[in-house]
This record gives sequence, structure tokens and C-alpha cells, in this order.
Amino acid sequence: MLGRRGWNITLTARGLSGLDCVAAELAELGVEARSVAGDVADEAHTVRLLADHLAAYGGVDALVLAAGVGWAAPIDGYPSKRLDLQLNVNFRSPFLLTSAALPSMRASAKYHTQGVSRLIAISSIEGLNAEPGLAAYGATKAALISLVDSVNSEERINGIVATAIAPGYVATDMSDWVTEVIAKDTMLCVDDVVRCVELIFDLSPQAVLPRIVLQRRTAGSQRA
Repeated sequence: MLGRRGWNITLTARGLSGLDCVAAELAELGVEARSVAGDVADEAHTVRLLADHLAAYGGVDALVLAAGVGWAAPIDGYPSKRLDLQLNVNFRSPFLLTSAALPSMRASAKYHTQGVSRLIAISSIEGLNAEPGLAAYGATKAALISLVDSVNSEERINGIVATAIAPGYVATDMSDWVTEVIAKDTMLCVDDVVRCVELIFDLSPQAVLPRIVLQRRTAGSQRA
């Protein structure tokens, strides 16, 4: 979607092969995309990622925070290593990347875009509605939503506005663990999230949309 809109894009994920596949699809649209493989839990990768993008394109007009990891287990006896990884990937890395990107986003809002730069964080409905077994994951996603609120509080005067998208279960590989309870054909589609991102970019520079919550139509009281 961003490629069709003509954005120059830097992509990151742990595996270069997957990134190159997406970059090839974008190239067919005539869009330049850079692939920077690495683990966002590694602070050095976050620094390298932003530096690479700035060197290639000169600025950051938009930042989409989409990396995430999670495990289902009760609070009692929860493995500390899994907690730390979720904190690093789901919150610490987005916080650090946002902090580092703010100066460029301010400049872009002032000189290169229509008076606004946008930050979009793919959070989760678990950050708003607690579900048994997902305390750690939900807490990190709640922290991401809070980060978005703080960016709006501190930076909207500088032309940076942020939105947290909080969907229920989406039909991706990350949701495979719950398919014995929730059928994939009852989950949200990836395109539902894409359309939310598209909506955000279609808003006027005066509009701030702090949060979008996407519920499944068939969701029960205990499953998002």
C-alpha cells in the first residue's frame, strides 16, 4: 500500500530473504525499498537501521512500528527471558527508534510534507483488554499504546502525530497457536490493518487519530 503511494521505504526483519521478497514486489511498482536485516531487540540494529534510512533518503516522513513477539503462559512462573524479549521487541525498541527518529520527523513535517509526520504503532487489543495467559504480551502492548499517547502529548506541536492500531486476533502465522480455539476464518484479515494505515495517511494534517481498535465480529468475552 505504501509502495503504491510512492513512498521510499526501509524494511527491517530478522530474515533477509523475506525482506528481499517484499523489496522485489515493491520494485515491480517502481518503488525503491531498502532491506536491513537484524533483530530489533538489539539496540545497535536500531541505530544502524535509522542511519541507513537517513543516508539513503535524507529524512523520515513516517515511522511504522510493526515488530512484535509474544508467548502465552500464566503469570505464575512466567519465564523471565521471555518477558525480557517481549519488553525489548514490543516496547524498548519502538521507544528507542521513536526517540532517535523524532528530530528527522520534525524536520520533515516542517520542510518536506504537508505540515505533519506520522507515527503508526501496531499494538494489540490485548493492550486494552486483559486475557488469561497473555499478561506479559498485553502489558508490552499497553506500554506501546501509552507511548503513542505520549508522542501526541509532546510532539503534536512539532508536527508529529501518532496512532496506535489495536486489533484482535489477525490471521497471520503469529496467531497459529490459538487456532484450536479460534478458527482462522473468524480472525481479522491483514488487509483490515492495512486499510487502517491507509486511512491514517489520508487524514488531513489537522487530524489526530490516537487509537483505532479493531474487534473481531465473532469475538466472545474471553477472546479478543
